[in-house]
Amino acid sequence: MHKVMISLLLASTLLFGGIGVSSAAELIRKPDEQQSFFERYTNAAQDVILQGLKLVGVRYRFGGNDESSGLDCSGFVRLVFKDSIGTSLPRTAREMSEVGQQIDASQLKPGDLVFFNTMRRTFSHVGIYLGDNRFVHSPRRGRDVEVASLDSGFWQKRFDGARRLVGVLPELVPALVSEAVAAPLDPAPTDGVEPDDLP
Repeated sequence: MHKVMISLLLASTLLFGGIGVSSAAELIRKPDEQQSFFERYTNAAQDVILQGLKLVGVRYRFGGNDESSGLDCSGFVRLVFKDSIGTSLPRTAREMSEVGQQIDASQLKPGDLVFFNTMRRTFSHVGIYLGDNRFVHSPRRGRDVEVASLDSGFWQKRFDGARRLVGVLPELVPALVSEAVAAPLDPAPTDGVEPDDLP
């Protein structure tokens, strides 16, 4: 029953989010270098959502970082972004709240991070927005990763803000790292001063 509900939610998110089955298939066929920014953004957001929904039902564990032993809210978000698009995020919800671009609730798109004050401090909880005012998160002890509604009074009262990471985080980091590794090993010219002469 759980899997059927997840499948229906995913299908409605993709269809009502403007991505039909035929256009999604078309996006999959194009190599990355031929895709527009919109197509790359949409694919990345879909990957994040799919990975998050795969983890529905995984138990909560404070400080948890992996699926087998359990996940807390930030461990869940970190794992989803790492496994779906290869992005490493900070460990805590507070630190995540400083990454990416701040957005208004009216601008939420699937794949955005949503933050809440659940421990009498700002940005103490984080989830991933799915669309249609729903988000997936790892809520608390005794619960499992689940889909919740931003329309719930509980979450409305505690909403702290949102950040966009997909399409905003620098996608050049891997390219820069590989360029740095490929750079010459000789030291840069020091205007006549030898490296051994430097303090």
